[in-house]
Amino acid sequence: MFTREDLDSARALVYRHMQPTPAYAWPLLGEALGCEVWVKHENHTPTGAFKVRGGLVYMDALARSEPDAELVTATRGNHGQSIPYAARAYQRVVHVYVPEGNSSEKNAAMQAWGATLHVHGQDFDEARVAAEVHAGESGGHLVPSFHEHLVCGVATYGAELFDAAGELDTIYVPIGMGSGAASLVSVRNLYGCATEIVGVVASAADAFALSVEAGRIVETNSALTFADGVATRVPHPEAFAVLEQGLSRVVRVSDDEIAQAMRLLYRTTHNVAEGAGAAATAALMAERERQQGKRVAVVLTGGNIDMSVFASVLAGDTPVV
Repeated sequence: MFTREDLDSARALVYRHMQPTPAYAWPLLGEALGCEVWVKHENHTPTGAFKVRGGLVYMDALARSEPDAELVTATRGNHGQSIPYAARAYQRVVHVYVPEGNSSEKNAAMQAWGATLHVHGQDFDEARVAAEVHAGESGGHLVPSFHEHLVCGVATYGAELFDAAGELDTIYVPIGMGSGAASLVSVRNLYGCATEIVGVVASAADAFALSVEAGRIVETNSALTFADGVATRVPHPEAFAVLEQGLSRVVRVSDDEIAQAMRLLYRTTHNVAEGAGAAATAALMAERERQQGKRVAVVLTGGNIDMSVFASVLAGDTPVV
């Protein structure tokens, strides 16, 4: 999807706005799982999630091709923070569509970065359709959830991970709309590594898993998981094309397993992970027997979770959708 030169240019651009995020091999986490576990801390970006990297690269390119159009996008929260964050430097108007019942704290963060918030639909995919209608009627620029510029920007975290940890046996990464997983596949290929990239979905939002298994795009009727970053029903065709070829497998994890992983990450690293941010660790927990003694990484994609929800998880509960 991009060249090494594209990746180097993206890194230079991203680092004008933020520092590389840390990657640590946490000993207590390794003891719990029986392998060397590196955590890539995308919860340490300026917006608390990996998406900001893609927003910066996308906005830089858009400023040259469409400098004046209003921006419209849909999100469950982290993409919806990245676009207004990146747009601030260009004084761009940003409209963000979210579904009903979306995280109140993510909504507040999007507005704090300057977005005009619109609440529409029962889930992300209904909000996405509403955003498409808005862009069509207003002449605004529709910012997609998956695009080569977004993927190239997000890929900067994969480059940082390989630079810090060297060649790994396996990396686990959650799949929402696919930019994170696709970026890791691309970086792995550019670096010439044999590392397995394993995608992770919620059991109740497994459209990407079904699609990879079927060899074609499969949509689902619902995506009822509290891990909102992976709560999608309709796979993106370009993302599917990359992931079908580049992933070793896709692992399903339940909401109970995700909540357990959030608690494990907090106990062993004292980092807050939102549901999607803990999904990779949940998958490693489920596959711990096959990873014994190996060098493994998990991508903690974000830490943006409402305080009340995180408190309930730490108390031993699994949030109900």
